[in-house]
Amino acid sequence: MTCASLESAMLRWVHAPNKGMRRIAILMFNDCSLQGAGVVAEVFQAANELASSASGGCSYDVCFLSADGGMVTSSSSLRVWTDGLDARHYGGFDALYVAGGKGALAAVKDERLIAWLRRVRRNTGMIRPIAEGRALLDAAYVPDAIEPNESRDPSMPSRQSEQSGDAGDRLESMRSALAMIKRDLGAGAARSVAERLLADSCSNLAPLLSEDGALTPGDKVRAAARWLQENCQQSISIADAAQFAAMSERNFLRRFKMEMGITPSSFLLHERLAVTCSLLTESELPVDKIARRTGMGNGDRLAKVFRKRMRISPTEFRIQSRRMVGQ
Repeated sequence: MTCASLESAMLRWVHAPNKGMRRIAILMFNDCSLQGAGVVAEVFQAANELASSASGGCSYDVCFLSADGGMVTSSSSLRVWTDGLDARHYGGFDALYVAGGKGALAAVKDERLIAWLRRVRRNTGMIRPIAEGRALLDAAYVPDAIEPNESRDPSMPSRQSEQSGDAGDRLESMRSALAMIKRDLGAGAARSVAERLLADSCSNLAPLLSEDGALTPGDKVRAAARWLQENCQQSISIADAAQFAAMSERNFLRRFKMEMGITPSSFLLHERLAVTCSLLTESELPVDKIARRTGMGNGDRLAKVFRKRMRISPTEFRIQSRRMVGQ
């Protein structure tokens, strides 16, 4: 998405509250990244255009917010007009997105912003951090990717990762927005939006965009297992896998165990350990760097998991495995 199209998308929003509309907020900061935030705006704009051409249907009111309101300058130097934070927002939103980038890390020190997040969270249906935006939510004690009755798997690392890229931010932001559109307007509308904005990534969104009943729960679980396997080196969570499968997290956990005979957390850990063992044997990378590359966090955590699961340290495994293959 070009800066020009992003600016056009943002300037077309009218922020006056409208009865019957879904309320979507995007929290921004100076020097924040627009890669994820911009695609959220475009997704809901496209959904509004589809809804207006059809009979009835839900529509979305998106507002851009910042601590003080006014003009915010992004990391790409694009300037965006935002509303300030005030008591009007205490009623919450259907969804709140927190932008990433350096601006989010700096905003962690803004006590007024943290207090606002804590207050608004009580009445907000879903909160989604975009990359570094997770740090701000952590500071506010707001679990990431919250929806009612959901909880985060404590064995999963934070999405703050050196591997988090612009394309990944766009896709993850788009996925959560499309999930809401699918619930409100149906799978056909969600698919139309995805094809219009991100056609090259539609294969990654297939389970989410399928018509109800097109895939069995088993199909969805197996697709999610493949997705976990393919993305195990990224900083992903069980909530992400459940969303990929278009299931609630609770249902996904139950179905995954029934279908695969193992919990999603154990499955993901197994895949990460397999990649780790391969890198320990075949590369000269330090243990700490291997831990980061395989989504295991850091060398200390990797060593702890290795000793628990394999009764040996990563360094000892490297020596023994190379001895076995004659290196």
